Amino acid sequence: MEHKKLKLPVGIQRFERIRKGGFIYVDKTKYLVKMIRSGDIYFLARPRRFGKSVIVSTFEAIFAGEKELFKGLYAEEFMKDFEPSPIIRLDMSKVTTHRGIDELEASICHQVKKIANRLKISLSDTQSSGDLFDDLISTSVEKYNQQVVILIDEYDSPYVEFVNDTTLANNVRNVLRGFYKQLKANEEYIRFIFITGISKFAKVGVFSSLNNLKDISLMPEYSEICGLTEEEIIKYFPDYLAETAQKINLSNEGLIEKMRSYYNGFSFDYDAITRLYNPFSTLEFFDNKRFLNYWIDTGKPKIIADYLKHRNLTVEQFRNYPISEDFAKSPGDVDETPPEGFLYQAGYLTLRPGTTDYLSLDYPNTEVLNSMSALVSHNFLQDKDEDYTYCRSDLLKALMNANYKMVVTVFNRLLASIVYDDFRKVATKSVSDNDYDMDPREWHYRSILFAFLRGCGVVVFAEMHTNLGRSDIVLLHKGHIWVLELKVAYEGYDPAKKAEEAYIQIVEKNYAKPYPNALCMGLAIDDTKRMITHYTLPSSKEVGFETKNINQETE
Repeated sequence: MEHKKLKLPVGIQRFERIRKGGFIYVDKTKYLVKMIRSGDIYFLARPRRFGKSVIVSTFEAIFAGEKELFKGLYAEEFMKDFEPSPIIRLDMSKVTTHRGIDELEASICHQVKKIANRLKISLSDTQSSGDLFDDLISTSVEKYNQQVVILIDEYDSPYVEFVNDTTLANNVRNVLRGFYKQLKANEEYIRFIFITGISKFAKVGVFSSLNNLKDISLMPEYSEICGLTEEEIIKYFPDYLAETAQKINLSNEGLIEKMRSYYNGFSFDYDAITRLYNPFSTLEFFDNKRFLNYWIDTGKPKIIADYLKHRNLTVEQFRNYPISEDFAKSPGDVDETPPEGFLYQAGYLTLRPGTTDYLSLDYPNTEVLNSMSALVSHNFLQDKDEDYTYCRSDLLKALMNANYKMVVTVFNRLLASIVYDDFRKVATKSVSDNDYDMDPREWHYRSILFAFLRGCGVVVFAEMHTNLGRSDIVLLHKGHIWVLELKVAYEGYDPAKKAEEAYIQIVEKNYAKPYPNALCMGLAIDDTKRMITHYTLPSSKEVGFETKNINQETE
């Protein structure tokens, strides 16, 4: 019998279409069956593009009694004697928000009326979304003489749109509170509730009013309900693994190893043990067969970029960021939680085992770290896309052609864009929190360069260990390996001497020894000018190195 390769469900969120259209479906129905049997009210928080909508659609198919869709799946046996129910499914990501509160109310009412038409029931003429929702629930129960099922996808989407505008965020929150409180008011008429979103609100009213709400977001037994485990990728995507490995000239094992670094790493359990691949990025990768940053294009980057810019946030400040278990469970409303709470809920940070505290936050993988770095770099360059594009292009050319001077020139264009005082508090706090043995200004300069390099797609490592110490920056691009050491010449210090000191440290500490033919450079930032004024290179002269003044050098 000829093997038939199933299609990749790129961008498809309807369970029915996946099952009928010959697409790969990763069977998650065992979790859904368990939840239905328990009969509780469930809430699940996950970042965007993590498969929440497919879960909602699968619940919809189960409660609609579409048994033929579950052949060969875990839920097949469960569906044999299962009694369907009327379904109220709301997708709050479709709600209109850009025209103000009145339009928000009207948009929610419009969605409720569409559900009523599908259920063939008539509603009152009220203009209140909450009252109309209440009417929909009670009238559905009367018509069908049974309890209803309520599925709410992206319940916080209207609110998250205004994370950078506190006044509008509060107004939207009040509307949603009035709408969602109908779940509690009609509890006796509801058979099952499942709610998804990216955030955990403290004030909307869902959590405070529903007495038996079960938040499964960090429960170990549900940690794999969304996302893909490595075992699932190997089991369900063997054809695409083989094709992609052949295309980019890797073994299957080598491909998995690289994918693990690039797309794996999300964790959603209290012990931070489970590691998951982002499903959207994984599918896009198999479709394109190129290691690119896919997820950022779907995760509302403008909102994130503005959030970072308004708060003068950098990338390095969130590496190994300590948090408590209570914070992991309840980080608070997205407009009031500290930045680490917002980025955690948005999926830019994920859980890791802690060192000092029980848990910590960090970037889940290379894709997210590079995406975050690109956003921060745009902000550094005053949000001018052409500046970022030119800087990136010039840097990549300089690295490829081993052009030391151009590398330094590009770094200086970046440093010239920074208003250092805006980041003083962040730098001081990060150095203190991590017990770094460096001045906050040095940390800040280095973090700027890291963010820019990663945002440009360069493979870059910080604090790489040798037997004698740790180098500041090691980067790889187009076959060249660079080892860079950075020193800051504070007022009263000679930048030329600092550049020499940086280069001598590379040599004496064997930083380049693991990398044959590495390009080594000592950099000195003049703190009074806030730019690299001198850099030291290897030389064929007797002394073994030469120091150049960027302001006096000619081609």
